[in-house]
Amino acid sequence: MQDDTPDGTTPDSHVPFIPERNEDDLVGVGRDMDSTDTPDTDISETPDSLPEPEGSEPPTVTWEPTLESSDPQPVSFVYDDPSPQPIKEFRPEPVSSRINTVPQKRGPGTALFLVGTLVAGILGAVLTVGIIAATGTFDEPDIAAAPPTTLVTGEPATQPVEIPPAQIINDLGAAINPTAVATKAVPSIVTIKVANSGADDGTPALNVGSGSGVVMSTEGYIITNDHVVDGGDTFEVEFEDGRIYDARLIGTDDLTDLAVLQIDASGLTPVEFGSSESLKVGDPAVAIGNPLGQEGGASVSVGIISAFNRRVDFSDETSLSGMIQTDAAINSGSSGGGLFDAEGNLIGITSAIGVSQAGPEGIGYAIPIELVDRITAEIIETGDIAHPFMGVQIGNYFKEAPDGATVPAGAIIDEITGTDSAAGMAGLLPGDVVVEIDGKEIRDQTDLILAVRLYRVGDEVEFVAEREGETMTFTVVLGQRPAEYQG
Repeated sequence: MQDDTPDGTTPDSHVPFIPERNEDDLVGVGRDMDSTDTPDTDISETPDSLPEPEGSEPPTVTWEPTLESSDPQPVSFVYDDPSPQPIKEFRPEPVSSRINTVPQKRGPGTALFLVGTLVAGILGAVLTVGIIAATGTFDEPDIAAAPPTTLVTGEPATQPVEIPPAQIINDLGAAINPTAVATKAVPSIVTIKVANSGADDGTPALNVGSGSGVVMSTEGYIITNDHVVDGGDTFEVEFEDGRIYDARLIGTDDLTDLAVLQIDASGLTPVEFGSSESLKVGDPAVAIGNPLGQEGGASVSVGIISAFNRRVDFSDETSLSGMIQTDAAINSGSSGGGLFDAEGNLIGITSAIGVSQAGPEGIGYAIPIELVDRITAEIIETGDIAHPFMGVQIGNYFKEAPDGATVPAGAIIDEITGTDSAAGMAGLLPGDVVVEIDGKEIRDQTDLILAVRLYRVGDEVEFVAEREGETMTFTVVLGQRPAEYQG
């Protein structure tokens, strides 16, 4: 069962088919504040000289976490790649470059055979010359009978050649110029230094850490992560050109890991918002932030969009849903930085990295720009955030395809929760299968959750659901998420 929140429980499948899931199969991730340390590891190795016995299990390495909760939390991985055995190089046996020969002895008949051969050759040559002469081959050519030669002085004749059109190998992705993207986007990236002033007795401020941020408007609003500013009350923003400003916190949302700061400054260069919905797996992506809080400002790394709608689970039992996965390098201190498309438009805010017992695995995650836009706009308007709520418990619904496969076919309502449930007041009932929201297809419960969270409390949303073979339409006025479901 799961409610309509991004941190719901494990999806349940429903009649008529219920596939099994492995709840323990989760990838460890860590939020990437620069105060994190890469955990020491002790990875056992298999000596090359010892072959792996048949039927043995691959080595399993377990890492016991000893870091603070804010550090990237690694999890155990089972490596299914035992050390390869040395390959013996094949060298052929050497072959001599010379072939030994045995001289042949000549007998008495050899000279007679050679004389006969010479005589026969002479007679054949004489006969051949006589035949050629009889055919007139050696006669002088009749020059007068030769046809006249015509001199052509015009343009040479040309034979038209048909050139086939160029073949388009891939017209889906976009070419990328990292220099152009960096030139456009880097002026909008800042380093955020976070401190805690502590008591009022003059005690020096305690440095909490640092992260990254993105300038979103000329009014000085800066987007970053909630976990970057968490625990601090004093904030400082530094630009690429060395300018430093004091910043004030406008608001945060721990449910989506977003926060907004503001500075008083002029001549700012805000980013341009793009769209993650128009992207495809394999499209270029550029991550820009300040890993490790280094002097000199932002760092640029280039990769691709690896996947969409990833769920990221953290060691504190919180999670983020609908994340963009990229292989562009994201490191500690990059939190709150920007993920950009090939045009230099912002498509996400970098927030987490994948970590195993061996360290960072080259997997980064970003919050999609559509959710960033929706959450930050409300924080700026109200200083707070209210999340929409349907008031239902939902799960995945499956159908059988013609070839016998089980395929997701919507989000089924298991239970209407409370008398003030937005779904219940709209007429939806347990057993209804939601297949569409405002024209967007809903294939499973994750689609439903990600679609609803882009709306605000009080918005009217059109739901299409199937009930006992009949397709029905409902207008749902979204309620507000209760306090007990926050965080």
